[in-house]
Amino acid sequence: MSMEKRIQLADRREAKAIFGMKDEFLKVLQHEFPKCRIAARGDEIILVGEESDLAYVTKIFDILRYLNRENTYITTQHVRYSSLMIQQGKEELLRAIYSDTVNISARGRLIKPKTLGQKKYVDSIRKNLLTFGIGPAGTGKTYLAVALAAFCLRNREVERIVLTRPAVEAGEKLGFLPGDLQEKIDPYLRPLYDALADMFGYDQFQKLIARNIIEVAPLAYMRGRTLEESFIILDEAQNTTREQMKMFLTRMGNHSRVVVNGDITQIDLADRKTSGLTEAQKVLADVQGVGIVPFTDEDVVRHDMVGRIIRAYDRFYKNE
Repeated sequence: MSMEKRIQLADRREAKAIFGMKDEFLKVLQHEFPKCRIAARGDEIILVGEESDLAYVTKIFDILRYLNRENTYITTQHVRYSSLMIQQGKEELLRAIYSDTVNISARGRLIKPKTLGQKKYVDSIRKNLLTFGIGPAGTGKTYLAVALAAFCLRNREVERIVLTRPAVEAGEKLGFLPGDLQEKIDPYLRPLYDALADMFGYDQFQKLIARNIIEVAPLAYMRGRTLEESFIILDEAQNTTREQMKMFLTRMGNHSRVVVNGDITQIDLADRKTSGLTEAQKVLADVQGVGIVPFTDEDVVRHDMVGRIIRAYDRFYKNE
């Protein structure tokens, strides 16, 4: 038996945030609940459908309104993931995910986990001295690690942030590229720069770089160092060799925290079996103080299309 329910929003501003650009969030929900008619009239939502569907959709709008009040930038990923979790009866777990604030960006946006995988990853970094985030592109591994590093720096839990990444394409030598060291490694470290600029603002980020409070360097330059009172992030770790990974992990000094991120399906090394990330997750699986957090396509937050691409490739490789 069909029923009608109306949800009155606070004002047009809230309606714009909840409906999405050109009502894209309403269209996503309509696709998720095809038997429920979802319409907008001014700042009011009108639902017509079965009681169970109305209950689910109402809870999803409650979550979206909460995120909007928290100044969270809402995307279609929030809508789809909220729908998935609520239909699975995991509303309380969803609220626990969205109530966790990792940091505040330079533009004043609250940075929160968006999926259960991200929540486990954030909790692991807070709890453990060494955390591995292993999973596909678009799952927010780098961004969340940088957000936590910025939080620790602002709260004086560490004295500096060190970011590194193997430059596989340049053979870790980088000598033939034009410019000074910073100009040589910039193309490989751009995702880290972008995340840091979002955390601190571009001008403040440049000042921290100039004072060496934030250091961005290729993995080859980590050898022989001991990094104390630092938040250290190794990105694209699937492209480290066994020797490089061991070298990097033994750079850790007192009062430091290390995050290692990578995707073992995107190894660019000539011999995929030599990946330091693949080996490290086996060697360190039972070591105290080490957290290993796997991500799946359900944790992709970049764009809906990224998740579809990952699933398509997974199906293709399974059928080869």
